[in-house]
Amino acid sequence: MSQSDPLTKYVANFVDELARSGVEDVVISPGSRSTPLAILIAEHKNLTVHLSIDERSAGFFALGIAKVQKKPVALLCTSGTAAANYYPAIVEAYYARVPLVVITADRPHELRDIGAPQAIDQINIYGKYAKWFVDVALPEENSNMFRYVRQIAGRAVNKAMTKPYGIVHLNFPLREPLLPNLNMENLWSSEDMRERQITFLPSNQTLSEEDLNELVHLLEEFSKGLIVCGEMDGERAEESIVELSNHLSFPILADPLSQLRTGKHSKRKVIDHYDTLLKDEEIINHLKPDVVIRFGAMPVSKPLMLMLKNNPDIIQIIIDDAGGYREPTLNGAYIVPAAENFICRQLISRTAKRDESRFDKSWILANEICSQYINEEIAQINDLFEGKIYTELQKNVCEECNLVIGNSMPIRDFDTYFGNTDKEIHVYGNRGANGIDGVVSTALGISLKTEAPTVLIIGDLSFFHDLNGLLMAKLHAIDLTVLLINNDGGGIFSFLPQSKEEKHFEALFGTPIGLDYEKAAQLYDGSYKKIEDWDQFRQFFETMRTRKGLNIIEVPTDRNTRVEVHRELLQLVSQEIKKGLQL
Repeated sequence: MSQSDPLTKYVANFVDELARSGVEDVVISPGSRSTPLAILIAEHKNLTVHLSIDERSAGFFALGIAKVQKKPVALLCTSGTAAANYYPAIVEAYYARVPLVVITADRPHELRDIGAPQAIDQINIYGKYAKWFVDVALPEENSNMFRYVRQIAGRAVNKAMTKPYGIVHLNFPLREPLLPNLNMENLWSSEDMRERQITFLPSNQTLSEEDLNELVHLLEEFSKGLIVCGEMDGERAEESIVELSNHLSFPILADPLSQLRTGKHSKRKVIDHYDTLLKDEEIINHLKPDVVIRFGAMPVSKPLMLMLKNNPDIIQIIIDDAGGYREPTLNGAYIVPAAENFICRQLISRTAKRDESRFDKSWILANEICSQYINEEIAQINDLFEGKIYTELQKNVCEECNLVIGNSMPIRDFDTYFGNTDKEIHVYGNRGANGIDGVVSTALGISLKTEAPTVLIIGDLSFFHDLNGLLMAKLHAIDLTVLLINNDGGGIFSFLPQSKEEKHFEALFGTPIGLDYEKAAQLYDGSYKKIEDWDQFRQFFETMRTRKGLNIIEVPTDRNTRVEVHRELLQLVSQEIKKGLQL
C-alpha cells in the first residue's frame, strides 16, 4: 500500500462525484499544494482541463465558459495569493449570476497562522460573494469520509446551480506527500455504487391564482405600457416576450444583452434606440408609460434608469425567475419570482388582446425616425468616429456569430448605434460588476465553447488590463477577433463632469498610455492590422471569415473630438423626432 493511497482515494471520490454531478470543464492554474486535485482531475475521462497560468485570467476564462454552457465550471488553484487572484471574477460571477465551483488548495491546519510559506487565511476569503463555503475535512481513508467528500461535491454543484446562480468555494487543506497513486485499483469506484451520491430535484417557482389575477387586473387597467428587457440568465424567452408585447400592445425596450435586438423573431415593437429617445425631457413626457414589465437585469441605459427613478408613479412589475432583487430605481411595485416564459404564457392567456394603441405607434415612429436619421448621418462621416464602428460592424459581421462587448464606452456606444438585425448574433458582456478587467479572458472562454466566430469589441485600457488573457488563445488555439478601439485613454471620462477639470483631467482620468499593441499580437502569435479608413475596416471583416487564431484589428480614434460629434448628432436626432411626433 502506497503512503499516498488515503489521499488518492479521498480526492478521487471528490473528483469523480464532481463529474457525475455535471461538471465537464475545469480551469486549472499550476501550483504545488493543489497537485493531487490537479492530477486526478486531468486523469478523469469525463473532465476537460484548461490550463491557465494567471489566476485572474483563469477566473474570467471559466466565467466565459459558464456563460455559454449555463452550467458550473470548476476552478482550481494552489494556496496563498493564487486564491485572492480569483476575486475579481468571483465578484462578477456573483452579480452576473454565473455558476462556478471554486476549489482552492490550502495548507493543513497545523501550518496555518504560524508564518508558514504560501499560507494565508483562506477561510471565507470571498465573503458574501460565495453562496456556500466549506473548509473541507482533511483526507482520511474510510467509507464515511468517502461519502462525505462525494456529498460535498454534489452539494457544491447543486448550490451553484440553485437560482440565482453563483459561486461556491471549497477549500481543501492537504498534507504531504501530495503525489497521488494513479495505479490504484478501482480508482473511481463509489462505495454505494449509485449513479450519483446525492441527487437534487429542481423546484419550479409559479404564482398562485390570486397573485396572477392581481397582475392581470393591473395590466387591464392601463393601456400605456412598456416591456423592458435586460440581460436574462434563465431560459431563452425572446419569442414569448415578443408575443406578450404584441398581445398587450406594449413596445419592448431591448438592452443589447437581452438578445431581443438580434435573431429571426419579429422586431416591429423592439425599440433599439430608446436610450437616445429618453435623453430629451420633452420626448420623455410624450412617451412616458403608466406601467412597465421588466425582465432580467437593469439595462445599461442611464436615461431609462433616470426615467424610472424620477417617476415613482410608473408602476414597475419586475420579473425575476431567481427570486432575487435587482431594482436600483427604488420604485418597484411588484417583484415576481417566476420564469419569463411562464409569466408570459399566463398573462397572454388571461388578458384580452389589444389593437395597436396611439402610445404604441408613437414609440415605434420615434424609433424609426431615430434609426433612419442616425444611419443617414453616420454614413456621411468619413473620419474614424467611434459610433460608426458599430453601424459598420452590424453590416459586416457574419450572419451567425458571438459579440462580446467591453465595458465603459463600448457597451454604451453599442447600445446607441447597433440596431435591430435578423442576423443570429449572441451578445455577451460582463455587466455584473461592470468592470473593465477580465473581458479578454471572458471572450476567450466564450469562443472556446461556441462554433460560431467570436468578436470582442474592447477599449484600449480594458484590453491592457487583461493582456495576460491572450495567452489562452496561444496555448489552446482559440479563435478570437479583437476589435480594439484605441482612443489612448479613458474615453468615458470625457462625457463626465470631471472633463471640466482641465488642470488634472489628463493625468487622473484621461490616462493616455501610448502602447504599441502590434507588439502584443506578436507576443501571442496573433495577426494585427491598424486600419486607416472604413474601406480597410470592411476588407478586414471580409478576410476574417476564413482566418483562424487570434486576430487584432486596431481602430485609432480621437476621444477629444468624439464627445462633440456624439452630442451634436443626438441633439439633431432629438429635433427630428420631435418634428415627427409633432411636439
